[in-house]
Amino acid sequence: MASSYPKGLATRQRLVDSMLELIQLHGYHGTGLNTVLARSGAPKGSLYFHFPEGKTELGIAAVGLAGDQFAELIGTATTTASSPSAAVDALVAELKGILEASDYQAGCPVSSVALDAGSENEPLREACGQVYDAWVSAVSSYLSTFGLKKEQAQPLATSMICLVEGSLILSRAYKSTQPLDAAAGTLKMLMKAVHSEANA
Repeated sequence: MASSYPKGLATRQRLVDSMLELIQLHGYHGTGLNTVLARSGAPKGSLYFHFPEGKTELGIAAVGLAGDQFAELIGTATTTASSPSAAVDALVAELKGILEASDYQAGCPVSSVALDAGSENEPLREACGQVYDAWVSAVSSYLSTFGLKKEQAQPLATSMICLVEGSLILSRAYKSTQPLDAAAGTLKMLMKAVHSEANA
């Protein structure tokens, strides 16, 4: 199928997609640029043409793409679901699908980068922080539709993102979706409490 991107942008996108896929499987430090080039099919010169700063710049682009993809999952789940519980189910079903399709090898690339390189690479740490901010903001906005004030919604949204991220790590470690199921149950209880308080 022909790419919808102009040629130069299509090459750049293949590099970012490949970097993201490899980070999910091997972490940031476990992903070499030669492997990214081989997976993407892009010529070596194109990497430094599109990413003059090399691996860090490519990693930041991959983290940004991961952020956009998960934000889209959140957005779809919260706008199409018939209830808060259904929104949780929809989101968790997508995450389970990713884990199971990769035989529990593919985790969250943002947490992988944050844990792998965030303490030594400030631009990467900032990129991860910006993605988490965007996710928290998206969940916080959803919670505010139930009448929560920002000062209530923000910490609750942060806790919810922590639940999801932590459950993904445990699911990979256990090779089981049980931690995600447990997190889903807790998220539903939190949503029910929010809904009850808003309608009290």
